[in-house]
Amino acid sequence: MISFLDVKAAYDELRPEIDRAIARVCASGRYILGPEVERFEDAFASHVEAAHCVGVGNGLDALVLILRALGIGPGDEVIVPAQTFVATWLAVSWAGATPVPVEVDTDGALISPEAIEAAITPRTKAVMPVHLFGHPADLDPICDIAGRHAIAVIEDAAQAHGARYKGKRIGARGTAAAWSFYPAKNLGAMGDGGAVTTDDAALAERIRLLRNYGSAGKHVHQIAGVNSRLDPIQAAIMAEKLPRLEAWNSHRRRIAAFYLEALADLPVDLPKPADWAEPVWHLFAIRCARRDRLAERLRRTGVATGCHYPVVPYRQGAYAGAAGAASFPIAEDWAARCLSLPIGPHLELADAERVADAVRSALQEAGS
Repeated sequence: MISFLDVKAAYDELRPEIDRAIARVCASGRYILGPEVERFEDAFASHVEAAHCVGVGNGLDALVLILRALGIGPGDEVIVPAQTFVATWLAVSWAGATPVPVEVDTDGALISPEAIEAAITPRTKAVMPVHLFGHPADLDPICDIAGRHAIAVIEDAAQAHGARYKGKRIGARGTAAAWSFYPAKNLGAMGDGGAVTTDDAALAERIRLLRNYGSAGKHVHQIAGVNSRLDPIQAAIMAEKLPRLEAWNSHRRRIAAFYLEALADLPVDLPKPADWAEPVWHLFAIRCARRDRLAERLRRTGVATGCHYPVVPYRQGAYAGAAGAASFPIAEDWAARCLSLPIGPHLELADAERVADAVRSALQEAGS
């Protein structure tokens, strides 16, 4: 069976380094924040070309804490993509604000800049572009629109570790970027974790306070914060993984390039990265008719697939009616036809060839 993603393979590759890092934390006696977290924060900020990094408990918290640090809450609106993982929407809700969906584009399910401008109202305080599947959203027009309307740009970069937009890494183009280190991410922990990167020193400091009970010193609480701190063991593990991220992303690009060529003549819609984008291919998402039947045929031939994401957020029970009378046909199409093929830093090219052959055979079977 070709697995969708082998999350243990990174540990197998770096077992001695990771084991030493865990042992170092255990021997240190510093189990909350401390030097391991600071070391990773400095390294990750440098990697994504941002001035500041603040490690937090998970990717959802990263988004929520950015919103709270900016003072966005009840009565405010935040523009979000109509198709994305629901965490993007949940962050807005947990901050007390209202998510306002807008349409995505055909090529990558990325938020449409034109749709953003049309959705801005006097209550709009931020837009939250998602670098979905590891592909950068078109940040220049988004930032231009946000600047004209004096709203924040909060990048959901949970799937875009190492991606570049017009030659510059994702990480500080907008007001702030939120990261997830869920184990399946391009840079994954061995548990949960997240971070915020930004060039705004005051914003970074406020998020540092918010993540730690609103406290910069013991028993002194300057603001009403929460408990959302990156675990030192996870920080130490990721500090060992980070130097391998570029090589791992390069391998993902090789697999994606192979798929784009091998599947080009098949009746499927392939992802189309923009000329200015250097994606990191967190997922390789195709679109096809009768997606579920294709997935089942592939499963029977020993190929695991994923579905990202079969129900748009505004049709989830948590957000029933959130779209009102608005229609988002492109988002609906992505939800109905999207199928993710195996891709990852440890997937052998020979296995990618088997995947492509299996897709071809399954589509031929469906057409016969």
